[in-house]
Amino acid sequence: MNHRPVAVITGATSGLGRLTALELARRGTAPVIVARSRARADELRRDIEGVAPGGAPVEVFLADLSSLRDVRRAGQEIAARCPRIDVLVNNAGVHAFSQRITAEGLSEMPVVNYLAPWLLTHTLRDALIASAPARIVTVASEAARRAGGLDPARDLTLTAPYGRRASSRLYGRTKLMDIMFSAELARRLTGTGVTANSCDPGFNTTGLGRDLPGAGVLEKALTRAGIGDPRRGAGIIVRLATDPAFATVTGGYFSVKEARPLECPPPGRSAETRRELWEETSRLVEKILGITL
Repeated sequence: MNHRPVAVITGATSGLGRLTALELARRGTAPVIVARSRARADELRRDIEGVAPGGAPVEVFLADLSSLRDVRRAGQEIAARCPRIDVLVNNAGVHAFSQRITAEGLSEMPVVNYLAPWLLTHTLRDALIASAPARIVTVASEAARRAGGLDPARDLTLTAPYGRRASSRLYGRTKLMDIMFSAELARRLTGTGVTANSCDPGFNTTGLGRDLPGAGVLEKALTRAGIGDPRRGAGIIVRLATDPAFATVTGGYFSVKEARPLECPPPGRSAETRRELWEETSRLVEKILGITL
């Protein structure tokens, strides 16, 4: 019996995640969808069943990625339900233009963009290693170049109000954390047969900035002009997840432009800073969840 690869994908009900899920299904992968909305997940399931050869099975796990407790629960459920995980795509993201505090007392943007993928990956780590060779793809952004400095202990717990202008720097900082996380994860997974890479999917009209006034009108105008086609962004994600050329490549950060290797922006290039970020993240997650990782 042929093995159908299994890919866990967050943020799959819209934008890049949706296109990635559909393309992976076309290629014979069985998608496992982590979604907040049952209705949107069911809609995606129907679309996947329509394009997948032989009707790929689709598993759906509901989770609010702004809640670390929910992320851990969903990860545990996925690990218990899925005997194999060949690919994990950490795609979900949000650009909040003003401060929003989660029920756990953290800023929503770093939780959804960075802490949630960190924790989900940690929760699925054993399953991924048991399924090796396996791949982890984390979607970052060129916005990481605008992060400025980085103080892990401060930036992970910062809850001060901010406005639209400052939001770009803070969003970029969460994406810098993603690149750093992926590189440190690759180091920690050395010898396991599991690779970890991140990517810059470029500019995409995917509704990421839907909270911005006039975003919908702008998105339609850009789409008509052929600017920000999200199929290009999804392409680099799918390539890192499936291309044999990347089967053993790990610890990299790649551009949407022909998968060109990119350097992590300066605040995150230090191996010491990457380890510090990892350790501060672990301490914070343990504190919030009341567990020992």
